[in-house]
This record gives sequence, C-alpha cells and structure tokens, in this order.
Amino acid sequence: MEALLVSTGVVALAEIGDKTQLLAFILAARFKKPVPIILGILAATLVNHGLAGALGAWITHSVNPGILRWVLGLSFIGMAIWTLIPDKIEDEETTIASRFGVFGATLITFFLAEMGDKTQIATIAMAAHYGTPLLVIAGTTAGMLIADVPAVFIGDKLAAKIPMKLVHSIAAAIFAVLGVATLSGAGTQFGL
Repeated sequence: MEALLVSTGVVALAEIGDKTQLLAFILAARFKKPVPIILGILAATLVNHGLAGALGAWITHSVNPGILRWVLGLSFIGMAIWTLIPDKIEDEETTIASRFGVFGATLITFFLAEMGDKTQIATIAMAAHYGTPLLVIAGTTAGMLIADVPAVFIGDKLAAKIPMKLVHSIAAAIFAVLGVATLSGAGTQFGL
C-alpha cells in the first residue's frame, strides 16, 4: 500500500507545473472538450508508466541489490534536483491535433511529453525500489490524473494561484528523503 500512496503523492506534487500539466492547460483552452482530453491523458499515462514500471521490475531482478540501492538512491536525489527546474512546453507538441482529433492529439502529445520526463523516470525508480510495479503504475497514474484533470477543467485561473515554487520544493524534498533513505539502507529489514 505504501508503494501506491507514495507513488500517487510524489507524482501528483511533481506534476504541478510540469510540462504535461501545461499541455493539459493548452489542450483544454484550445479544444474545450474535457472528456477526450482526460481519456487521452489516462491512456497515454497507462502506456508510458506501464513501460516504465516494467523496466523498473526488470531492473529489480537484473541488478545486484547493493548496486541497485546506490543507483536508486542517486536517482531519487537527481529527481529532487530536476523537480526544482521549471518545465517549458513547446508549441510543436500541440500541433498534432489537426490530424488525430482531440483524444488522439492528447494521447500522442502526452505520451511523447512523458518520454524521459521526471515522472517516467520516477516510475522506473519507484517500481524498482518497491518491487510492486502494478501498485506503482496505479499510483503514478492516479498522481498524473490528480494534477492534470483539474488543469483540464480549471485551466489558467488555478495555475496563477498555486505557489509553484513551494509545490516543487515539497516534491523535491520528498524525492531527496527517498534518496537518502534508500542510500542509508532504510527499509532493508523489510526487503526494500
């Protein structure tokens, strides 16, 4: 259950102000069709984070536990630093809609925007850390929806009122704590 809750919380916080949340704002403003946008976000996230979770599970079984602990710990600390760097979105990511409709545009742009993004990397790391990729995928997907669905409905009005620097700092702190805890061997008695 910890894997689900931590994955949900960390990704929901990390996603606030992220380029995919900005993409949700842009798509919602451009198309004004929330249902296909939300379904596109869900489908893209499930596929993207499903692949990331599978990679995390493979890493868990393929890498020596001592080395894995260091890689994961440093990855979480790297995620903490990366979370403090604001994302920008490029217009090319939203031009696909003219060919594929709102759902298709959302699916494609969200999938591509998430490739190599901090939430995808975090999904790999948490799946490897917890060893329960399905719970991590469910959590990271829920976290994406928690952050992005309000963006679809509320748009820029809410974004201006959220203290992004504070939210990013909290997410970075959580990643840093996970990194330090992993490096120090916290949880080894529980098989983590």
